[in-house]
Amino acid sequence: MPQSPFRHDLLQGKVALITGGGTGICFGIAQELARHGASVVLMGRREEVLKEAVAALHKEGLKAAFVSGDVRDFGQAEKAVATTVATFGRLDILLNGAAGNFLCPTDQLSANGFKTVIDIDLLGTFNMTRAAFKDLKSSGDSLVLNISATLHYQGTLMQAHVMAAKAGIEALGRNLACEWGEHGIRVCAIAPGAIGDTEGMRRLAPMGADKKIAAEVPLRRLGSIQDIAHAAVFLSSSAASYITGEVLVVDGGAWLIKPALVTREMWEKLAAKSPRA
Repeated sequence: MPQSPFRHDLLQGKVALITGGGTGICFGIAQELARHGASVVLMGRREEVLKEAVAALHKEGLKAAFVSGDVRDFGQAEKAVATTVATFGRLDILLNGAAGNFLCPTDQLSANGFKTVIDIDLLGTFNMTRAAFKDLKSSGDSLVLNISATLHYQGTLMQAHVMAAKAGIEALGRNLACEWGEHGIRVCAIAPGAIGDTEGMRRLAPMGADKKIAAEVPLRRLGSIQDIAHAAVFLSSSAASYITGEVLVVDGGAWLIKPALVTREMWEKLAAKSPRA
């Protein structure tokens, strides 16, 4: 495991509630926040997964608990916030990471399938953030950190439902950054690119596509869960105290690259025939 570039007690005394925290990127974020001094509460729908995740954190000597719940239900969102405050005494960081996704052409996408993703991603982000407002305000120095994506920065086939949800999350976050800044609440987002060894890559990328994807990323590699987790630690720290309303893209520059209409080979042949100045 690469050594963290941050001081180990950077987030000492902070309390974070992380939705979708039992697995994948969000568990990795929870782990890094806790390794840097924060107390973390993991929220998700599968209690056994949450128990295993918390046990893994406890094995490292980290402060962690869990609360089961569905972000689509505002009452359960309120319960998760209340449990976090009852367990650790406060709430400083809310990380909205619960998400749903599947590949589907839009002309075959059902209204229920579209609604399900909107409800988990966008409505869930609203529910959790609204439920946490009072306690985030009480902190006086707090952060709402949303997990977005880069899919909607360009057209992405078979991802209309997710693109709509993530675009909504970013718009909501910018609005809240303006409305809630006076209360000491910052609102930011991280937009991961292709992250290796995640369920998303296993489910959404064709078998063996990881090498091809990595070759097209300007930094020539897939991202790691730790890349996203370190970005979350930075945004959660005092180093980012004057940053709000921002979306931090962590994708190795991939979203900047569009498929070439003219290949490098075609360009080189054209250049060879062009007159020199």
